[in-house]
Amino acid sequence: MHSSRARALASTGVTAVLAAVSVAATSGSSQAAPTYAPADTAQIHPGVQMYTEGAQCTANFVFTDGAGNTYVGYAAHCAGTGAATDTNGCDAASLPLGTKVDFVEGGSLVGEGTKVGSGTLAYSSWLTMQRRGETDENTCAYNDLALVKVDAADVSKVNPSVPFWGGPVGIDTDGTAAGETVYSYGNSSLRGGIEELSPKQGTSLGTEGDGWSHPVYTVTPGVPGDSGSAFLDAEGNALGTLSTLALAPLAGSNGVGDLDHELDYAQANGGIAGLALVPGTEPFSPVL
Repeated sequence: MHSSRARALASTGVTAVLAAVSVAATSGSSQAAPTYAPADTAQIHPGVQMYTEGAQCTANFVFTDGAGNTYVGYAAHCAGTGAATDTNGCDAASLPLGTKVDFVEGGSLVGEGTKVGSGTLAYSSWLTMQRRGETDENTCAYNDLALVKVDAADVSKVNPSVPFWGGPVGIDTDGTAAGETVYSYGNSSLRGGIEELSPKQGTSLGTEGDGWSHPVYTVTPGVPGDSGSAFLDAEGNALGTLSTLALAPLAGSNGVGDLDHELDYAQANGGIAGLALVPGTEPFSPVL
């Protein structure tokens, strides 16, 4: 099965890269919860472009921890250093924790866009699995979540709402059935900044990998640069992270890593105390 799958990779112009990183424990005294920017003026949010040593991916959701730090999620493979077919996070190569990640608006093939903030890799499912010696086949194949800790100076620019759709209102904890509607917001630099192509509606083909993954079809499939982007279920719950583009047997479908599984793994093994999803400030409105 793995030989028929390729990551929906990070885009480096026309070149895609893979990724991984592990976790940094958070320490320090408790802090007040951050105050988020209004959704219509926030510069860092689900759907913002994220550049890791030149490779572009898309943010999924916003997270916080018990110390009040703010994180933005994307796919662990976005920091990978191997080939596009390196889909096993338990042995794929990756950049280390602490790698700088920039948040960017308007990146495309003809321009680098505008940097709106920065952060550092603080958790990667790939490096965490490698550190632990993970051997479960499904976990290794589908656990593809990384968290970037937003620099303190840029936290005031963050809003947790998914553009266009609103939400998330919570986390999908029961997966998706075949035929269930899903929603996403990609932001690949390959689209040349055409925002109308970012919001996507599609259909889940069900659940695979013992609950770890959901193959989906959207009106236009995720492409390199969309990696890491958010998927919501029909009720506006956070479903998962765009991880792969299938070549066969479901050509043109995308693999979406199940956020409930991925976040559970991070909470149990990532060393970030109190790690949790931040709900959107904007109501979920599924109208395309």
